Amino acid sequence: MISKYITSEPINLELAIANSCNFKAGALVVFSGLVRNHHEGKAVDYLQYDCQIEMAQAAMDSIVEEACKLWELHYVFCQHRIGKVNLGESAVVVITSASHRSCSYDSNRYIIDKIKAEVPIWKKEFFSDGNVVWV
Repeated sequence: MISKYITSEPINLELAIANSCNFKAGALVVFSGLVRNHHEGKAVDYLQYDCQIEMAQAAMDSIVEEACKLWELHYVFCQHRIGKVNLGESAVVVITSASHRSCSYDSNRYIIDKIKAEVPIWKKEFFSDGNVVWV
């Protein structure tokens, strides 16, 4: 089973993990990219993400399909926030499950690295000093 999407709602990590359980799986790897309170020595108040949803979703679909060809996965969950994301909240979550841990770890790292590099989602950082920067 594969679940992936873009959302403006907070990511419910507990529910995502609960839905990821599969009795075939011997491993479940969870990556949650959190909004931290600093970047390059500057205090961050929050982040804002934006995208063209159909393009971003298509890119995520392609990445997950590639991962499923490379590893024998039982379940993949990918979710990326758009809109305002506060400190400590998950901006992106990737969950992979497989029979063996190496597949779960390797595929999870592959998916998050490709999402960060290839999915057209733009990040705007709001700093405590009033500066705003698009990344």
